Amino acid sequence: MKTNGKGAALNGRKADLQLSLPSSPHGVSIADFLTESGTFVDGDLRVNRDGIRIVSQTETKAVIQLRIEEKARKAIARELRINLTSQCPYVVKFYDSFYNNGDISTVLEYMDGGSLAEFLKRNTRIAEPYLAAICKQVLQGLSYLHHEKHIIHRDLKPSNILINHKGEVKIADFGVSAIMASTSGQANTYVGTYHYMSPERISSEISEGSHDYKSDIWSMGIVMLECATGQFPYSSPDQGEVWANLFELMEAIVEQPEPCAPSDQFSSEFCSFISSCLQKDPKKRRSTSELLTHAFMNKYDYLQVDLSSYFTNEVSQETSGK
Repeated sequence: MKTNGKGAALNGRKADLQLSLPSSPHGVSIADFLTESGTFVDGDLRVNRDGIRIVSQTETKAVIQLRIEEKARKAIARELRINLTSQCPYVVKFYDSFYNNGDISTVLEYMDGGSLAEFLKRNTRIAEPYLAAICKQVLQGLSYLHHEKHIIHRDLKPSNILINHKGEVKIADFGVSAIMASTSGQANTYVGTYHYMSPERISSEISEGSHDYKSDIWSMGIVMLECATGQFPYSSPDQGEVWANLFELMEAIVEQPEPCAPSDQFSSEFCSFISSCLQKDPKKRRSTSELLTHAFMNKYDYLQVDLSSYFTNEVSQETSGK
């Protein structure tokens, strides 16, 4: 689901956010997903001009569906369901969704600070004390998704972590998330952004393997290391900032040793935290609950870090963090 990185502006108005349909060799149009009454349908999920709702079994039987491409319909419905049922202060709040004039529009919580990706463009790096405070909120959001909703986000990256002037940090964009049957479930589909994808997810495409919640932990570790150093942890062959060949990037993630935080630039607690996230063997990777008790999470509590002021004033000061 595409947004401008800040969610939909409220203030009494509904912003139209375009939801991109997965590509289809047959040329899918939104009309292929509608009933005769102009309602988007997936099981008990309904979206029309009146908003979004879950209907009863009796109402479901009364609906007559037109021709629908399963993959595209499920992709739209999955994100709408996750948004509709998620209630967590560390996940961007969903208000409603509407279908009108060929578009599915969504009203989301407005995050006026934009994304971490935008913040990094202005500030380059984030010092350890602020990063610890940011990371704690991201972990609480992931913990909710993993343990309460049984969801693997699968596309955690700086542009999907939003911030606001209150100092709040929230996870957004569930367009490629997987809803698992239980906390021990695994997924085997190949979606998401390659740069932050875990080694086992990349390998699963080749060997038809699977991945679980620990794949999100790897992604978070890469994000936090990038925020700390100001650069993506894997360098391209020509030492440029952009990987021209994604297959080379994927090979580097799978074959090269795990990235780590330079011990001469960062505290031992931060280096240990990154190492706990970036283990190529997912079984050795820490869970959200374990990471929330890691020493790095509380290292800077005595400073009473004010993320509100940091985000609002776009502080760019550098500290060693030691």
